[in-house]
Amino acid sequence: MRRKIVAGNWKMNGTRQIAKDLAVGVSAIVEGLDRSIDVLIAPPSILLADVAGQISSNVNLAAQDVSSFDNGAFTGEVSADMLADFGCGYSIVGHSERRAMFGDTDEVVAAKVAKCLEKSIQPILCVGETLEERETGEMLNVIGRQLHTALKGLDQTRLGKVIVAYEPVWAIGTGKTATPEQTQEVHEFIRKEIAVIDEAVSDVVPVIYGGSVNAGNAKNLFAMADIDGGLVGGASLKLEEFEVICKAIG
Repeated sequence: MRRKIVAGNWKMNGTRQIAKDLAVGVSAIVEGLDRSIDVLIAPPSILLADVAGQISSNVNLAAQDVSSFDNGAFTGEVSADMLADFGCGYSIVGHSERRAMFGDTDEVVAAKVAKCLEKSIQPILCVGETLEERETGEMLNVIGRQLHTALKGLDQTRLGKVIVAYEPVWAIGTGKTATPEQTQEVHEFIRKEIAVIDEAVSDVVPVIYGGSVNAGNAKNLFAMADIDGGLVGGASLKLEEFEVICKAIG
């Protein structure tokens, strides 16, 4: 049975006190959830220590990004070893904002996935299309390319540790959301593409949705057969809304 996952991506938001308060609040939310649901929070890297000191053992710490390098003259980068030292068991990789704003190519994303797995950090691999790619019929080609580049060469054990997040670029932070049916179509496609690599693992890898998930749409999205949870942006900064999202999955 696939794990159910709700991951809060705080992006570049928060102060030390805000982060601590959110961490305490999320911990309280998780206390009332079914233990089969994994709740992750990804604060800015500079706030990881503050959050790690406040979360309960039932909340998982994630990073928003990771370097593909171990160490060296890479100003501003954060290595997988550094993240692991703070207790990060997960890292978002290939978020559309990293791809669009900071030039992360499919090859860079693949290197980051490999580095996470090498260091026992589970990558949350983000894939998704722009509005233009959807409207021109290139959506599945783009997602397939992103998937296969990132997962190429992974053996069954490593592939089984990957989490895939489908995030249509046109729905990130816009308030627009793909319908549950549109999302299910893509998630089913993603699962079939994973089966091309390894059929046995395709039914185990969680595929979560990351396009403006909120309290109003979470329940209908999570009801779809191949949607195993959400990568939540802005709504993860609002405890009441994040609680509704977490409780919508079952």
